[in-house]
Amino acid sequence: MKKNSYIGISLIVLVFGIYAVPKIVDRLKNDNTVDQPKDLKSNAKLAFLEINDTLKQMPDFTFRNQDSLLISKSDFKGKVYVVDFFFTSCPTICPVMTENMKILEKAYGNRDDFAIASFTISPQIDTPIVLKKYAERHGVTSLNWHFLTEEDQNVYDLSNKGLNIFTGINPAVEGGFEHQGFFALIDKNGYIRSRKDQYGNPIVYYQGTDKEQVEWIKEDIQKLLEE
Repeated sequence: MKKNSYIGISLIVLVFGIYAVPKIVDRLKNDNTVDQPKDLKSNAKLAFLEINDTLKQMPDFTFRNQDSLLISKSDFKGKVYVVDFFFTSCPTICPVMTENMKILEKAYGNRDDFAIASFTISPQIDTPIVLKKYAERHGVTSLNWHFLTEEDQNVYDLSNKGLNIFTGINPAVEGGFEHQGFFALIDKNGYIRSRKDQYGNPIVYYQGTDKEQVEWIKEDIQKLLEE
């Protein structure tokens, strides 16, 4: 009987190994071994964005910054960061958004665990050289604020499909582009985070043209830095 028990246990171990080991290897390859959602949410000060019981993360990306350096999502690992979409020739909300983003730069721009990612929606015009001049014109000094450019479809996929923040070309509007002036807050593990509204629901994104909401995100950045 004891021999049969050993055989039975061996079979269970073998089956478990066949099923589980490839999954463990896959998780290691994709660096998905950090906190599980249940652990992440247990002591969280800010809400997560959940879609079909899955916590929403910043999508993968690789863009070129104002110094012509390739910057990807992995460069933000371990950092709290803010994402927005703009273009340098924008005659309306973009200058306001940039000046409000400078409030966050002033508060946290020198920290190694904080960064800003500003994606242009006019990449044919906004080359790294143009982005560099834009940053200088607005007095940006933080080395952790990346102005990022890529091919049109990549940035529109990132905004519209990846983050559900609308951006698009529209010759009928001033400046030729439409976009929402949102700031997205991303935590150190790449998850989208936000405070909740009066009804207990995540506000999801912060309005980058609203000084009050800029103060909200400033406070919430501090909360994530302390997590």
